[in-house]
Amino acid sequence: MPHPRAGLAVSDQVVAGAFVLMVLGIGGNVVAVRSVSSSGDIDPLWAGASRFIIAALLFAAVAAVIRSPLPRGRALFGATAYGALSIGGFFAFAYWGLQEAPAGPAAVVLATGPLLTFLFAIAHGQERFRWDGLAGAALVVAGTAVVFSAGASQGVPIPSLLAILASSACAAEGAVLVKLLPAVRPVQRNAIGMGVGAITLLALMPLFGESFELPSRASTWTAQIYLILIGTVGVFSIYLFLLNRWTASAVSYEFVLGPVAAIVLANWLLDEPITGRFLAGAVLVLAGVYLGAIRPRRIAEVRRVEPAS
Repeated sequence: MPHPRAGLAVSDQVVAGAFVLMVLGIGGNVVAVRSVSSSGDIDPLWAGASRFIIAALLFAAVAAVIRSPLPRGRALFGATAYGALSIGGFFAFAYWGLQEAPAGPAAVVLATGPLLTFLFAIAHGQERFRWDGLAGAALVVAGTAVVFSAGASQGVPIPSLLAILASSACAAEGAVLVKLLPAVRPVQRNAIGMGVGAITLLALMPLFGESFELPSRASTWTAQIYLILIGTVGVFSIYLFLLNRWTASAVSYEFVLGPVAAIVLANWLLDEPITGRFLAGAVLVLAGVYLGAIRPRRIAEVRRVEPAS
């Protein structure tokens, strides 16, 4: 049974279903962001900042309706750190790294997310070392390397890959801090966090020579609306719901299942081919996720972890 601070009891099936919905939402995010980026209709950092500004306002409106009090002290610091790391740091480093790093190598580096989260959680005394967690993360990295090996190329700039690694580390530490610092209601945490993340991206726009021009194409607006309502409000709400009930390292497997879901969605929506290499890598990824996050004994373990929001 979930810890009392988690609120009403929620079955394992509901929590697992929420995880699947989050992964599908992340996959849709990848397809939508690709559509926005390739259109050249709006600058990337401005697209992200505007998305988070609107989402922050929506969360703030909900918080006002339900009269959720503004957090203070360490709780406010935790919500701010969540925004600075999981949103501002992650997207800023990822954007910078993806300027030069091809998608294949970048995805493999991002696949270190579960391993980094696992290590950070151990360093903070939040989780115990487990060989199955380490083995699951290793399988995920290997499977992701197979999935994206066709897009890998030689001579990828090391600073770009380090930036991708930094983005993964930001998200990993942000997830651990959510569970480590005092509880904050999800609507307040997301309102504050997304506001902080948006400010971070806005501050970086001049460095990349970006403008505040709005998109002119209907397809770009459609993708942005999806990213705001489903990809941000929906996905981040489920993300905090899961962090309240699973360990940070278990939830972190979104790092690798999201891109796999994106390939499947791209095949369905854009007729992009699925290769035998993808299927082989996907088997390794799923095996790693099962071993590190969702096998029955691990579910029992993550239910016993103290939730933080």
